Amino acid sequence: MSSTALSVNLNKIALIRNSREGSYPCVVKHAQTCLEAGAEGITVHPRPDQRHIRPQDVFDLAALVAPLDGIEFNVEGNPFAGPQEGYPGFMALVEQSRPDQVTLVPDSDDQLTSDHGFDLTTSADTLRPIIEQLHQWGCRVSLFMDPDVEQIKLAKQVGTDRIELYTGPYAAAYRQQSDDLDTLFQQYYQAAEAAAELGLGLNAGHDLDLDNLARFRGIPQLLEVSIGHALTVDSIAMGMSEAVRRYHQICQA
Repeated sequence: MSSTALSVNLNKIALIRNSREGSYPCVVKHAQTCLEAGAEGITVHPRPDQRHIRPQDVFDLAALVAPLDGIEFNVEGNPFAGPQEGYPGFMALVEQSRPDQVTLVPDSDDQLTSDHGFDLTTSADTLRPIIEQLHQWGCRVSLFMDPDVEQIKLAKQVGTDRIELYTGPYAAAYRQQSDDLDTLFQQYYQAAEAAAELGLGLNAGHDLDLDNLARFRGIPQLLEVSIGHALTVDSIAMGMSEAVRRYHQICQA
């Protein structure tokens, strides 16, 4: 089994910082800690309400990662999110920061967290020119998708480079040890096979943790996982460096 890159999502570090005035804890310093512990990438999801990651964080992290060989910066978000006070709009933010990868997510401004993939039967025509623009800016593009083979076929048609499988349902089934866990896992497996046959790179993320990650690593040709919430919680108990090392060890196994 080939290794999988670990990209650490720093949203929750920013959320803690935003609960007080000032810049403590520092998002950039925590990014440095993650990279020193072995992470291959940093992920952020700058929402228009700036509940956690702020535009300046995006610029600061882009500057941190840019000179580092083999390290990637991944910015997630809704490409249709327009400008608001203090927020330039998602596409403007990407244009200014030029991350290595942009993961497009179909979430609304009032969502607590991302909880579904794109329905490309309705959004393909609007996404296609956005993906073309992102390619012109030198960004790899990944689409947040459910494990639906027919939708993944449409993802290939709109020109994306990768898909990121939304793993929330898998994580919930694993946590509950539900009867349909094996059936659900097979859906992800088949989705991964379909992506590989189409020449799409494969990422995954949402609610992956130290308990469920090892099994999900059995998905074919899994290039990258982005993990934030669980890793941050684990960091409280064991320290961030140790938490990153534990996750990275599973990704390399």
